[in-house]
Amino acid sequence: MKLQGTKLLIITGLLLFIVMGCDKTTFTTKPQISFKNISNTTLSATNPILFFEIRFTDKEGDVQDTLWVQKISKVCPNSPGVQFISKNKVPDFTSVPNQEGVLEIGFAYNANIGNYPVITGCGNKTDTATFKFWLRDKAKNISDTLVSPPIILLR
Repeated sequence: MKLQGTKLLIITGLLLFIVMGCDKTTFTTKPQISFKNISNTTLSATNPILFFEIRFTDKEGDVQDTLWVQKISKVCPNSPGVQFISKNKVPDFTSVPNQEGVLEIGFAYNANIGNYPVITGCGNKTDTATFKFWLRDKAKNISDTLVSPPIILLR
């Protein structure tokens, strides 16, 4: 009976060691990005602001380089407006190892509102668009591409 208790104690100790050794957050040299929040998925004249919150992690904490954004229209691929926004400079902030944070990116649909870049749809047709994001750090490491769910652009 005492031997079974010792085995149980050893197994429990090993399981506890394994669980404690597992890190839930993995920081890599290549920046990692994911969506934290998307303000809405339907834009109109009465609801024209689209706001993305993108969570990032980076092992070296040097993500203060560039965030690219590409708008891909399903109905009118050659529609005017922002099809590709290049070189959105990531604001400078203090770098720390194993850094994580949130980048906020906003757009205005068919409206000049604040400093938001303007995006447009088809004009006379309702359109659907997706947005692609990728992040480059100071060491030129580039994240995987993050793709939004479909965003409906009402006419």
